[in-house]
Amino acid sequence: MRPRTMRRLINLWPPLLFSGIHATSISDDFREVDVALQLRWYNRNYVGTQFGGSLFAMTDPWYMMMLLHNLGKDYFVWDKHATIDYIAPGRGKVTARFRLYDDVLHEIRQRTAFGEKYLPEFVVEIVDEEHKLVARVNRTLYVRRKPAVRVAVTTD
Repeated sequence: MRPRTMRRLINLWPPLLFSGIHATSISDDFREVDVALQLRWYNRNYVGTQFGGSLFAMTDPWYMMMLLHNLGKDYFVWDKHATIDYIAPGRGKVTARFRLYDDVLHEIRQRTAFGEKYLPEFVVEIVDEEHKLVARVNRTLYVRRKPAVRVAVTTD
């Protein structure tokens, strides 16, 4: 699927749509994604700032999707674990940037070549319009090559 089509479709996906989360850009190689969350009446918390669950949700599908597109159909990729550290209240629009670099993809391929699982970790910073840190999310993914394409280990 083309990135532009993916962006349009994922922005209509109910968990993101009804939280006010929008992918603002997806690069042609699926290695860069930018996401925004505008403060609205329906995603405010009790004290009028960004609801923490919406901040957490805005980081959810991106690295899994990016890895699936870049590693291909020979891999299982799942979200495994995530934590969030709330730093400051989100009082307006917040954004998050997701980047996937060559060295990370190379390491994943190396560590999973013989069928081992690998749990890469990614840190996502959510910032406000003044680029001040609102929250930091640590995401751990599960990556493993599918059995049919694993490199055989030979012992001589």
